[in-house]
Amino acid sequence: MAEDVNYASVVFKNKNRSRPEAKNEEETVYDEVKVKKNSTEQSPDTNDKKADGRRRHYRLLACCLVTFCVILLLGIIAICVYKKMNLTMQNQKLETQNQELEMETRNLINQIKDMEAKGNELNISRAQWSIDAYCPKDGGRRCKSCQPGWNLFQPSCYVVLDYKNSTDRKTWEEARELCKIRSSDLVVADNAEEKTYVHVNSYDRPENEGYWIGLKVEDGKWKWVDGSDLANSSWIENPTDGHCAISRQTQGWKSVKCNNRNNWICEQKSLSV
Repeated sequence: MAEDVNYASVVFKNKNRSRPEAKNEEETVYDEVKVKKNSTEQSPDTNDKKADGRRRHYRLLACCLVTFCVILLLGIIAICVYKKMNLTMQNQKLETQNQELEMETRNLINQIKDMEAKGNELNISRAQWSIDAYCPKDGGRRCKSCQPGWNLFQPSCYVVLDYKNSTDRKTWEEARELCKIRSSDLVVADNAEEKTYVHVNSYDRPENEGYWIGLKVEDGKWKWVDGSDLANSSWIENPTDGHCAISRQTQGWKSVKCNNRNNWICEQKSLSV
């Protein structure tokens, strides 16, 4: 606060002179006297200004709080709306997936029904084929243990596919597929008696390298087509990847490349009559 300056008149009287003289010779001296106002004493205008300032401060603070609350409320509303929209979209997506699954289920049921119908027809056809194959009509349906052209030995039937023309010979995989067409597989000789039978029927001809049997190298081991391991490894040389076994009368079992073209021997279970 700036200090206010007040002017006061001070009269000095001379006691040695008579009153009239003293009165005539009165001197008026003006001096400046600085009086500090009490800090607590303020003008009404100043108090009003401070009050207005405080009110403006409170109003600004209130406005800020109201604005913050409004923004917070809008944010909450936006989050709720977003979550609701997201849930709605997920529900629609799940409904679509459910409809697709229901349609796929109906299609699978129809396919199963069709397969069952076809399977029944196929089973009947196979049964009829088996009857005709093992029990031919010629001579009044007399059943045999093996089909015509197959030879019975122990509990199995065998057929030797022997082609003189090299173009008719097959790789190991091709020969196995042709055996499967005949409801059989390449021969599995898992005992000495069967090995001898296969060995005898592996005809030795100059133009014939040998006959495929159901023995192949898998994972560094000799395995039969039925999944069993070769029990007696002395019957054939050490396994080599990519090799399969052939049988010859003069050489026994021999390991050759599976993509060679040879004749083959098929085996199937005999019919109990």
